[in-house]
Amino acid sequence: MRDATKDRREALFEEAARIVEREYAGDLDLAGVARRVATSRRQLQRVFAEVGGTTFRRRLAEVRMERAAELLRDRDLPVAVVARRVGYRHPAEFAKAFRRHYGAPPSRLRVH
Repeated sequence: MRDATKDRREALFEEAARIVEREYAGDLDLAGVARRVATSRRQLQRVFAEVGGTTFRRRLAEVRMERAAELLRDRDLPVAVVARRVGYRHPAEFAKAFRRHYGAPPSRLRVH
């Protein structure tokens, strides 16, 4: 791979990853982020795989789960509120994703 190609892919990944980090609570999808970073959906898929070693959806879920864990530890917020704040419309969908990611329900992270 040429250096220019590698540099371009790394820049695309960094830009897309910044969008995910900033806007994880919103309604993000691969096609929308690809448009914003001026590339194709397929190219952004490749970039996430080659540069990031993951997929767009996995990275988005990872960021959401990290933020959710922070909220659950630091605040006395209901799980449904945490779910909405990290981009899930339905608390049950959030709880399922959380269990899949951490191997435990969201309530397990509560600090009392």
